[in-house]
Amino acid sequence: MSKIIEGNPWIWVIVQGDIGKEQYLGQYDPKDNVSFIPGFLTKDEALKGFHLFAHEKEKKPEVQAVRFKELSKDARTNGFAIFILDDEGNLKEKIEP
Repeated sequence: MSKIIEGNPWIWVIVQGDIGKEQYLGQYDPKDNVSFIPGFLTKDEALKGFHLFAHEKEKKPEVQAVRFKELSKDARTNGFAIFILDDEGNLKEKIEP
């Protein structure tokens, strides 16, 4: 359960892949041994923080909005945490799978 997210708001994430084959951009934090999906509370934060993450250039990553409950369900199903970040990549909240 999130402390800073209430209800089912839109969360900004990075997606990659061709149309119809998109997937959330996942990352791995070796320090904490956790796979996570970076999420942002605003589009502006997501656009500014976009460059901080490794991605496959041929998969055409972009920032998109997704409902928090949908993101949470997909993350949990695939064993990913959600890291809510600011535009500099600082962790605001870690939501476990």
